[in-house]
Amino acid sequence: MARKAAYNRVLLKISGEALMGEADFGISPQVLQFVADELVQALACEVQVGVVIGGGNIFRGVSDSARGMDRVQADHMGMLATVINSLALQDAMEQRDVPTRVMSAISVPQAAEPYIRRRAVRHMEKNRLVIFAAGTGNPFFSTDTAAALRAKEIGAEVLLKATKVDGIYDCDPVKNPGANKLELLTYDDVLTRHLKFMDATAISLAGDNDLPVIVFDLMKPGNIRRVLMGEQLGSRVEG
Repeated sequence: MARKAAYNRVLLKISGEALMGEADFGISPQVLQFVADELVQALACEVQVGVVIGGGNIFRGVSDSARGMDRVQADHMGMLATVINSLALQDAMEQRDVPTRVMSAISVPQAAEPYIRRRAVRHMEKNRLVIFAAGTGNPFFSTDTAAALRAKEIGAEVLLKATKVDGIYDCDPVKNPGANKLELLTYDDVLTRHLKFMDATAISLAGDNDLPVIVFDLMKPGNIRRVLMGEQLGSRVEG
């Protein structure tokens, strides 16, 4: 008898920076194809999956390239960057015969559906991969916050944050090789220790709504599927 997945519905947050690969900006075709292949494996677990992708590989409202810009204008540019990434992932998934819908929080009707919660849930019930683009549609809110918000709106049981590192550390493991990995944390731990893997608004939203967060390495083959099957990977944040 086939083993059952640990979850019925999840929200997967993929950092835009992860899509760069070894480049300084943009979308690495190799990484995009890798992520698409990983998602195909994950969907074979018969779990309903929603995805939020950041835009940091193209533009971030709080980045150096936005310095001197009006923050609202810069954040709208960042939202458009997430639409670009979402459309790229949609194309890669549809090449693999996976029905995929991009739903945007800002109006781009020629490229994506408007985000409507009930429609998003219906897509997922029909086993379509749903990619949520343009964050919350509001400036001053990160795509991490959008991921926590969408996760609760669609009834996801967990928020999965797939990054370039294998969990949460007490300091930046790239800059400090002696950084210690923290495998189990509470929401209050994250806020009081000022751990920067997600912004405080996203963590507060998750904590206020009892949404577990799992942080793991996107680039290790099979990791998305392993998390869906309930293997203990990366770091977990819960009450």
